[in-house]
Amino acid sequence: MLKKISFFMLIAVLAIAADQYVKSIILSGFRWHSDYLSIIFVLNNGVAFSMLAFLAEYLKYIQIAVLFFGLLYCSSAGYIKKYPLELGLIFGSGASNIYDRFIHGGVVDYVYYHHWFEFAVFNLADVLIDVGVVLLIIKLLKKK
Repeated sequence: MLKKISFFMLIAVLAIAADQYVKSIILSGFRWHSDYLSIIFVLNNGVAFSMLAFLAEYLKYIQIAVLFFGLLYCSSAGYIKKYPLELGLIFGSGASNIYDRFIHGGVVDYVYYHHWFEFAVFNLADVLIDVGVVLLIIKLLKKK
């Protein structure tokens, strides 16, 4: 049991560290452009696709509450012991994006796909959240 919780915490800390490291490179001025993908700097005041940006300063507190109650629920239901990797990725990456809101006033986004269509600018934490969700869905489907 303690091993699973420790693993969950390790994954969460690694997700935060990796995401913040890449963001520090972007904040130091790194940029790159190609025909398909660009590395740019965008400060996102909303959530996915800049939704809820009108909540401005309140958004980070709403996200803390969602993260806290999600963590509380997952802990009490025993999900952290069952899915430490998946939930570690999700909660760690979510915490990293919330950290950005306090330090930078918004989430640091930088990956911009723009070849056949223009996609929202995103970051490593967003990708890790998606990976965690996909892995969780796969595990849940395998059980059935």
